[in-house]
Order: sequence, then structure tokens, then C-alpha cells
Amino acid sequence: MVPRIPVSVDLVVLTVRCQQLSALVWRRDRPPYQGRWALSGGFIQLEEDLPAAAARVLAERAGLPGAPVHLEQLRTYGYPDRDPRQRVLSVAYLGLAPDLPAPTEAHMSWQPVSALSEMAFDHRRIMLDGIERAGAKLEYTSLGAAFCPAEFTVADLRRVYEIVWGRPLDPRNFHRKVTKADGFLLPTGRTTTRDGGRPAMLYRRGPAELLHPPMLRLG
Repeated sequence: MVPRIPVSVDLVVLTVRCQQLSALVWRRDRPPYQGRWALSGGFIQLEEDLPAAAARVLAERAGLPGAPVHLEQLRTYGYPDRDPRQRVLSVAYLGLAPDLPAPTEAHMSWQPVSALSEMAFDHRRIMLDGIERAGAKLEYTSLGAAFCPAEFTVADLRRVYEIVWGRPLDPRNFHRKVTKADGFLLPTGRTTTRDGGRPAMLYRRGPAELLHPPMLRLG
């Protein structure tokens, strides 16, 4: 007889908030792991495919209906003892988001990833895998802009890279690289002085999905 193993979707939703890389989590109010932070998740319904399940969990469980969140499948986790109650397979999705308002669900919270040293189940491992994927994606795709609002400055984008990669970047070199990358940034023709000093050009994300040349973490 073929065993029936429940399949869930768990979301690693990351944003840059208050100059820190933060994850969307909730504090469990029941065993197992009562009192620990956990990723938002839910079981896949019979009529759903995986992307639809991830979108539903984002809207209903994470409290971010209609939010501009980039979602992509991260990997599958199936260690036999990852849930002490029963065998559960988890398909994890990575979400990248701009700094959004607090979730509509009261139990959800944005927490700095540096504060999430202990989490329920294997959720810390999943979160760390998501952070590594995000850092890698910033090297060769335009997804760094997914952390930014619709219009942003090069300095805004540089702060995203610095926070996700965990190291400072030379402002002039960064400006040259991102503005020379084909289709990465599109100028809006507007400027802002919100950071003080000289007016800074506002950009929006361009059509490019892959960066040419790439932005290397060690470059």
C-alpha cells in the first residue's frame, strides 16, 4: 500500500525593514514548539497546484493579500522526523518583498533574521536556505529591485545589496554597475531629496531578468 504523506507549503518571505533583513514569521501558541517563531505555511488542497497553494498561504495565512511579493520555489524538505507529530513533506517558497505595512493577520510579524536563532521544526534551516538563495539571485538577476518600492534611488538599491550580502559596497562602483547593466534600471525622469543632500534620480525596475554583466558578491 502506498503511504499517504501530507504535503505543506512554507513561505520564507524576506524584506529589508529598518535597515535589517527581516522575515515574516508567527509565534506558535500551541505544541509542538509552543512559543517559538515559525514560517507561515499550510497544507496543499486537493485541487491546487503548488504555485496556487503558495499564493493562498501568502494571502490567507501570512496576511499579505495582493502584496507585491516575488514568489519562487526554493526546495523540498522531507526529513522523516522534521515534524514530531507525523511525517510531512514541505515545499518551501522564497518570497522577496518591499518594506510592506504590518500584515493584516495579528499573529504575523516582521522579525530581523538575526533575532531568529531558534525556530519551530526545521524552519530556521529553511529560512537560511532562503537567505542564501536571495543573496545568490542578487548576483545575476534583477531581483534586488523586488526589495524596493516601485520607484527608488540607486542608494536605496545599494542598501538592499549591502544588507542581504552583509557587507558594504563602494557607492561609485555600485552606481556604475547597476546603471550600465542592460535593462536593469529605467530612469523615471524624477528626483527625490528624501535622504537629504543633492537630488537623487529615481528609477524603476526594467525589463531585464538576468543581469549582464552580473553583480558579483566578491567583485
